[in-house]
Amino acid sequence: MMTSVDTDLIRVLADPLRLEIVTLLAHETLCTTHLVEETGAKQTNLSNHLRVLREAGVVETEPCGRFTYYKLRPEVLEAMAGSFTALAATARATRSADTKRACP
Repeated sequence: MMTSVDTDLIRVLADPLRLEIVTLLAHETLCTTHLVEETGAKQTNLSNHLRVLREAGVVETEPCGRFTYYKLRPEVLEAMAGSFTALAATARATRSADTKRACP
């Protein structure tokens, strides 16, 4: 069964800009300046989205001089994927057993 943490993570990743940020960070570690250039978002808006991703545990920060770099935490996405995989396996098993709850 999916937990409330999984539901919160789904909400975090449901935002198109945050999903774009995660996709970019899957390829390389980037600072806010790079992410502004890549997404076209305003720096303040981007910083707010990065804060949400950081608080959800999706990204981690790495200070480098006056810049902050962001790095994706793949284990968080793997755990979420595992929850969906388990849910699909349950659905597959119950579908093949043709389980159906009777109506009252």
